[in-house]
Amino acid sequence: MSLLVLSANDVENISSSLSPSELQYLMARVFALFSSGSNNQVATPHRTSIPTSNHNGTTIKVVSVPKCKDDTRGLPGSTLVLDEDTGAVKAIVNARNLTALRNAAGSLLSTNLVGLRTPQRLVAFGAGKQIEAHIDLHIRYFPTLRSCTIINRSINQRVESLRDLLQSRFPHISFTFLARSDSISAEKSVRAADLIICATSSTSPLFLSSWVDADLVMRAICTNAIPRRQDLNARISRALIVDSRKDCEIEAGELISANVQGHQVVEIGELAPMKDGEVVEDVLNAPPPSVVLDDAEAAHTFDGPVTMFKSVGIGLQDVAIACAVVYKAQTHIAVGTRISEYDST
Repeated sequence: MSLLVLSANDVENISSSLSPSELQYLMARVFALFSSGSNNQVATPHRTSIPTSNHNGTTIKVVSVPKCKDDTRGLPGSTLVLDEDTGAVKAIVNARNLTALRNAAGSLLSTNLVGLRTPQRLVAFGAGKQIEAHIDLHIRYFPTLRSCTIINRSINQRVESLRDLLQSRFPHISFTFLARSDSISAEKSVRAADLIICATSSTSPLFLSSWVDADLVMRAICTNAIPRRQDLNARISRALIVDSRKDCEIEAGELISANVQGHQVVEIGELAPMKDGEVVEDVLNAPPPSVVLDDAEAAHTFDGPVTMFKSVGIGLQDVAIACAVVYKAQTHIAVGTRISEYDST
């Protein structure tokens, strides 16, 4: 699908071709719909203003959510990145894959902060872009990972494509692909896992909490509607980390169904290493061990039998990842298409 970009001069030329009659009719339809009082016909949220001086960037992200629950095409999204001085748009970024990347980056951070330092066995539920990004980042970061099991609703074309991509990208990793109907193999894989990643739209539990080992690290994301859930049952309120207390209370179906309250969780931002009000980058950039440590050395100090990070995604993640991509494109990698006279000012 192509993208049409209209500059200020383009818009001026088109505007002059619109007749007074066309414009009157257009506005008449708008105002008639607005005054009809039918909530089913129009949606016009009140305009709002958001101060962004401390956001390290200003962006606007537009995402379309498919109406059909069986639509597997993903979420088409675009992000406008604004110039901090003028407020003008300086870049438009295809955000379809950036959502997966920012979610995976948050999950990797949580693993690094409170998970095992030398995981060897990774299990992932799902086969979409979210899982691809999560597996990619975790394998690239943790040299001790040796095996990865992907469990999907079925072994379909999406799974086959993911298999080809991962095996070519990481030939040193032993990959196994299972259908969820193979419950015996799925249970065996979950019980042996050091790290489990759940990124599905499933409305039913993916596995039983009794399969989960006491030292497990879990990442549960992509649960955007209240009925959706990844099963943790009684273990869900132990050692639970979230990206946003407020948003998870509204959107995280598995936490809502388990009656988890805000005071029972820790926001991941509260665990970030800080000094003088800034994140200590050196701590996060320290490479993990390249060899497997014994249990005593590998254990982190976070108190809890199962460490779980639940992410519904926050807007500042979108700001950060889009601005980082645009910065790279402007300073390090000569990519993208530039329209020099997009704005007339």
